[in-house]
Amino acid sequence: MVEDNSLRVTIGIPTYNRADSYLKNALQSALAQKYEHLEIVVSDNCSKDHTKALIHTMDDGRIRYFRQQRNIPANDNFNFCLEQARGDYFLLLHDDDLIDPDFVATCMQAADGNPNIGVICTGTRMIDGKGNVLLENKNKLKEVSADDFFLGWFNSNIALYLCSTLYNTKALKTLGGFYSPKDLFQDVVATAQLVASHGHLDIPEIKASFRKHGENRGGIANMIEWCIDSRYLLDVMCRAANEKKVQVHQDGLRYFCLKNYQKASLISNPFSRWRAYYFTYKQFERCCPLYYVIKKYEIRLIKNLIKKYLFLSRYPKSIRPTEK
Repeated sequence: MVEDNSLRVTIGIPTYNRADSYLKNALQSALAQKYEHLEIVVSDNCSKDHTKALIHTMDDGRIRYFRQQRNIPANDNFNFCLEQARGDYFLLLHDDDLIDPDFVATCMQAADGNPNIGVICTGTRMIDGKGNVLLENKNKLKEVSADDFFLGWFNSNIALYLCSTLYNTKALKTLGGFYSPKDLFQDVVATAQLVASHGHLDIPEIKASFRKHGENRGGIANMIEWCIDSRYLLDVMCRAANEKKVQVHQDGLRYFCLKNYQKASLISNPFSRWRAYYFTYKQFERCCPLYYVIKKYEIRLIKNLIKKYLFLSRYPKSIRPTEK
């Protein structure tokens, strides 16, 4: 694969206490890149394990290792990685995520020597703790406006994850780095702003892996934070939108309402769960929570019926297992 020698890429890896689990794999995926002009910034957030020793065993000149003197907020550690970046483009790779060996080379080949693109996105796969593939999302967008980029995200035509997004380093630093009020949507806020101001490049192939660690089962306080960040992100998108500002606003309200209903549905306490549903509805005023719950259980019922049918269809009627 041909690469443009004028472009340099920084991979930032913020880490905390992952030396015995995923950090080594994340580092190896960064070091395995086929693109030559690369640096890797590792920011150890005052880990209590042997992270420092692990980094030293890598013995690779492309790695620049920093250790925080005290544990700082995670988003501050993200922005510390960005501050150290010397590349034209910047990837923030969480210490449990992975990138394919040709991720950077594919992005740089598509950039064709242009150092001014705001954001470069590839497709993303979702994996579990053991690396098994749970879901694959190709990037279905092609040379669309910022408005259609936002609408494409609402309609699942692109999945926005840090591990599959290269940022224009200078432009991201000018923005002040990653920020949202509750540090939950800080990556998508940055993506939206750079897409609007500097444009974007979309690569359909899946070139990165986001690791999913089980479901979020937080309480009402966590839901309030997600709703606050959702409204903030939607406001950013609406300010950045042009001809389709109204559609971005309307589709965004519905998207974030349903997304937060989904998070609320995971709250185990029924009283807290319904408080979260109500709070979400008041924030977005789209899609009655009762309708959402009914549809959710209808889908679950249909899935169970299909499973039951497929199970019983494997047996002749005379020897089918009896229900209990």
